Amino acid sequence: MLDIQKRLTNTFYAILSLPATAMGFALSVQIAALSWILSTQYGLDIHDVGLVWAAGPLAGIIGQVIIGVISDKVWFWNGRRRPFIFIGGVLAALMLLALPNIGIIKASLGIEGILGIAILVALTLDLAINVSFNPTRSIIADVTPQGRARTKGYTWMQTVSGTFGVLAYLVGALINNYVLIYGGAVLVLLFSVIPPFFIKEPRVLGNYGDENAQQSATKNRGSSKNDKASLVEILRTIRPLWGFLIYAIYAMIVRLAGIPKIPYHIFEIFALLITVVLIAEALLKKEDRATKEENGIIGFQKVLAAHSFTWVGVQTMFIYLYAFAKDRIPGISDMELGRVVAWSFFSLNLVAAIIPVTILEPLAARLGRVKVHAASIAIMAIGYLGILFFGVSPLYIYLLMAIVGIGWAATISLPFAIMSQKVPQTRMGLYMGLFNLSVVLPQLVASLGIGELISEADDKGITFIVCAATVAFSAIAWTLVKEPADKPS
Repeated sequence: MLDIQKRLTNTFYAILSLPATAMGFALSVQIAALSWILSTQYGLDIHDVGLVWAAGPLAGIIGQVIIGVISDKVWFWNGRRRPFIFIGGVLAALMLLALPNIGIIKASLGIEGILGIAILVALTLDLAINVSFNPTRSIIADVTPQGRARTKGYTWMQTVSGTFGVLAYLVGALINNYVLIYGGAVLVLLFSVIPPFFIKEPRVLGNYGDENAQQSATKNRGSSKNDKASLVEILRTIRPLWGFLIYAIYAMIVRLAGIPKIPYHIFEIFALLITVVLIAEALLKKEDRATKEENGIIGFQKVLAAHSFTWVGVQTMFIYLYAFAKDRIPGISDMELGRVVAWSFFSLNLVAAIIPVTILEPLAARLGRVKVHAASIAIMAIGYLGILFFGVSPLYIYLLMAIVGIGWAATISLPFAIMSQKVPQTRMGLYMGLFNLSVVLPQLVASLGIGELISEADDKGITFIVCAATVAFSAIAWTLVKEPADKPS
């Protein structure tokens, strides 16, 4: 183990953040370029763009949970998370190279339609990102003690990742998206393959700083029934997300099979009612059960419930900002539209790169992570309302996206620190994958259900009505989450 890891120096935190930065950069490239390429280069409409984006959440459901469970158990290439970071990084770099060449791939395969190839490339890219995203986040919890050091690890992750995210959108805005894509492929490869060699993973989870426990714990690995995750257990754990899951399954079957939807939005209303009831049930439970494990599950479910609605708003913004900008700024060309979107996300990520370590982490240590996060999400909702009412020019959109960036900075840093201290450390990969379901299932709702709503609406301002309403609900929900105790489990 390097001395910088033993002392948990800022240099180590920066190195520890690079694998997550690689995946975050790949995602930034996708956000900046995918909708733009599909709509301008290949002529897909809003509805089809949403369907392509739905491939990402599907990959998240498959990739993060399965890889999380596997990486908790295996040990090869001198690591638990390292092998999956390598594999996902290489595959993500290759798919980034494929992104601007969808037309060439289609022609070489002799296929007529572009939509199927676009879905295949997007699905493979997202699967690659998700193969690595879980391990890159789990490894931070593996090698840091609970408490402020854990929070510092995740805020550093967002600061480093956000800084490169800013670079991604800056390149897209000042040069073009093609340079961004090809440069991104190189960066993703380097940051996935090199940094893991400088991070020593614990052979046994849940024994941070206790080298003497490693040998005895290794002998007992796999002997506990609690180490096994069944499908029934997983479904019970993600109970607050059942409404999202039911709707996602229904919407995907309807779209892919081409069958008629149930009329009068009856199924959508049914799924919404289930979602509201189950999320309210989770949020109103008291963490006063007899065992620590039961309290941990209740606390984890509260986090799922509160976090999920944030991502309905966030994903809606990511996918449909270009449609809103095109509607609000008449006469804008395709190239100008691409730059407006890039500058908007540059503004968002500039704030998100600066404040996690400089503002959010110190405030969280002083006031509590949950309070700081809830306040940040509330500010995000205000920013969305500002875009709705005042986003009539590129400059106003950029300024208001900076306000939204406060909530974005918190969203991709503080919930990981909160969640990781409510679950067993020996099953971090599993719970990190289940936690990701509170991201990907709402993303499917945004890609399929909300995409249809925005596509049919004459005024694309409905985009930010949805964003503001869902994020405001999330801010309220977070106030019902209990601050985790900073004690070893």
